[in-house]
Amino acid sequence: MPKKMTEICKNLQKIKAEIPKNVTLVAVSKTKPKEAILEAYQCHHRDFGENKVQELVQKHEILPKDIQWHMIGHLQRNKVKYIAPFVYLIHGVDNIKLLKEINKQAAKNNRKINILLQIKIAREETKFGMDEASLEEIINAYLSGNFPYLQIIGLMGMATNTTDTEQIAKEFAHLHGLYQSYQIKVPEFRYLSMGMSGDYKIAIANGSNLIRVGSAIFGARNYPV
Repeated sequence: MPKKMTEICKNLQKIKAEIPKNVTLVAVSKTKPKEAILEAYQCHHRDFGENKVQELVQKHEILPKDIQWHMIGHLQRNKVKYIAPFVYLIHGVDNIKLLKEINKQAAKNNRKINILLQIKIAREETKFGMDEASLEEIINAYLSGNFPYLQIIGLMGMATNTTDTEQIAKEFAHLHGLYQSYQIKVPEFRYLSMGMSGDYKIAIANGSNLIRVGSAIFGARNYPV
């Protein structure tokens, strides 16, 4: 840890002190420069999330190799090949075509890639995610051995962007119930990714064990990009 604790380090420690030990904190470092990420790294943090493939690849090349990189943005099939050699976890897999492409690229790199299946729980049309029928179809195909180079290790969802905390809690609780029902069927399930800077406390209260936090750690986007 740096001799003088930085603001980023203070923010990290504050959040980690507030959340249960079983909750993984992904520091969302999108648009932040390497200096900001290194400040968090020097405070013993290793899980970082990016939402653009090009930025993720660039940061992976120049930053310490023991960082666990999370792809948290919407992923296009033609860009999977760029992150397949190193990505730790892909959060937003929401269709069978993307699943097949990740499996294909993982095979080329002779490694298993961890993924989360994104479920649509929000009311907004702009939010990505599969429905429950698609989830069942994909899980059945996975359990039948159709994706040998993938590890489906949980579910992910984003709540409606609203000030109605009861609505947010209801959506998170629904996804938690879904996660529990599939956890019985899929031994690899260990992550339920719900919650960001504005709603992670509600998410944790409703079963989340993986949160994605950016501004509460790094502050507003006041770094040059």
